[in-house]
Amino acid sequence: MDQLKLFLDQVKSFLPESRIGLDELTCSIYARDASLYRVVPKSVLEVENENEMCKVIKLAHETKTVLGFRAAGTSLSGQALTEGVLLIQGKGWRRAEVLNEGEAIRCEPGLRGAEVNAYLKPYQKKIGPDPASIDAAKIGGIAANNASGMCCGVQNNTYKTTQAMKWISSDGTLLDTSSEESRQNFYDKQPDLINGIKAIAEEIQSQPELVELIQQKYLIKNTTGYAMNAFLDFHDPIDLLTHLLIGSEGTLGFISEITYKTVREHPFKSNALVFFESMETACLAVMELEKGPAKAIELMDELALISVEGQLPKGSCISKGGAALLIDHHADTQEVLDQEIEQTLNTLESYGVESKFTVDDSAYASLWKIRKGMFPSVAAMRKRGETVIIEDIAFPLKDLAQATLATQKLFLDYGYNDAIIFGHARDGNLHVVFNQSFEATSEVDRYKKLMEALSNLVTVEYTGSLKAEHGTGRNMAPFVKDEWGPKIYEYMERIKELF
Repeated sequence: MDQLKLFLDQVKSFLPESRIGLDELTCSIYARDASLYRVVPKSVLEVENENEMCKVIKLAHETKTVLGFRAAGTSLSGQALTEGVLLIQGKGWRRAEVLNEGEAIRCEPGLRGAEVNAYLKPYQKKIGPDPASIDAAKIGGIAANNASGMCCGVQNNTYKTTQAMKWISSDGTLLDTSSEESRQNFYDKQPDLINGIKAIAEEIQSQPELVELIQQKYLIKNTTGYAMNAFLDFHDPIDLLTHLLIGSEGTLGFISEITYKTVREHPFKSNALVFFESMETACLAVMELEKGPAKAIELMDELALISVEGQLPKGSCISKGGAALLIDHHADTQEVLDQEIEQTLNTLESYGVESKFTVDDSAYASLWKIRKGMFPSVAAMRKRGETVIIEDIAFPLKDLAQATLATQKLFLDYGYNDAIIFGHARDGNLHVVFNQSFEATSEVDRYKKLMEALSNLVTVEYTGSLKAEHGTGRNMAPFVKDEWGPKIYEYMERIKELF
C-alpha cells in the first residue's frame, strides 16, 4: 500500500475529515509562505492539541511519511513549506499562563508574539524576541527559527530566554523539561539519542579549534544550521537537546509549549531618525553608539529611505550615497532616558551630526512604522513576474563599514541596482531586499552567481553569518557547509540522524 495512503487512512481514525485537506485548492493555498518558493504539500492536516500531534508524528514515523510544520507562514526563506504532509496548528494551541508576576510566561505555539506580549503588558514585561513581524508571527515559528529583532540582540533571543519546553520527538514521545518524571522517562525511552548527543558533545569539546570556531560564530547573530553553541553551553543532555530544537525549523521535532523568561518593557521611550551623508560614516558611528546606552540602532541606506520617502518626517534630507540611523532609547524613568539621549547626542556630535529625539508616543510610533514598513514597501514596487527576496546576513561589528560597502558593490556588480539595505546595525545584522525574476534562464543564472558571491563575501572575506535571524531556510541550506566547514557540517548531519 502507498505509504501516504496508509498514513492518511490511520489518521482518519482520530482526525475528522474536515481537518484533512487533500484537495488541490487547499494544498495550493499552503504551497506558499512569505518567501520566494512554491512547494505544494501532498496533504494539509489541522492538528488541535498535543495528543493529536503525538499520534500524527508517531504514525508518520511508522509509515516513513515526510512531515513539515507551519505556524503563521511568515517564514522568509521557505521554512513553512513541504512536499510531504503539512501540519498546521488549529485554534487549540492558544493557551498562555503568566508566571511569577510576569517574570516568565508559558505559552503554546499558536499564539502570535504580540498576543503573548499583551498578556505581559500589565507587568511591564515582554518576551525577548522582537521581530518586525511580531504582530503576525506565531510563537511556534519564532522559537523554531530563533527569531530576534530590533532590540533583542544575541542576549534575549529564544535560545537565551528559554526556561522550559515541551517538545515531541520523531517517534511521538513527549518531553516536558520542567518535569523530572518526564525527563527520566525520556532518558529511558531514548537511550540512543541521549548517548549519541553526549558523544558529539565530548568530541567537540575535545577539539579546541572547533570550540573556538563555535564561540566566535555566536558572538554575532547566527541561525545558520543547528545551534552548535548548545554543545558548549549545556552539560545535561536533555537541556542540550532542547536548545538544539531552537532554530531547527521543525527538522528535529515539534515544539508544543515554551516557557520564556521575560525581559523588562521600559515605560519611557524616545527615538530619532538621524541622517548621514555617507554609508561609511553611518556605520562608523554605529560602532561608537553600540558602546553606549541605545537599545536599538537601525540602519537604512539611500534607496531604503527613498522607498518610504513620503512617510519621512518633514525636512528630512536624503544624501546621495547616504544613510540614516533610527536610534531608540527606553528607560525606567524620564531622568535616566534624558541622560542616555544626551550621551547619544554627544556621540553624534563627534560625527558632525545633529538630531532631535521624539517627545510623544505618536512620533515615536511613526518612526518605527517607517522602519518596519520597508520590506513591504519594496515588495509593492516589484514589476509583474518578479518576486521580492530578502537576505539576512551579519558581520562582526568591527567590519560593519567595509562589509556594508562591499555588499552594496556586490549587488551593483550583478546588476541589482534597486537592492536596498537596512537592518539591525547594532548587531552587525543587515537585510538586503531586491526584486528578482525567474522567468528566463539568464535570470536564474544571475541569481545563482549572486548567491555564491554573497556566500563568499560573508563567510570567507568577513567570517560573518549567512543567516542572522531569519533561519537557514531553503535559500541558504546549500551554503551551510561553506559557512561552518566540513567538520561541523558532519556533526550537524549526525544530529539530524540521531533525532
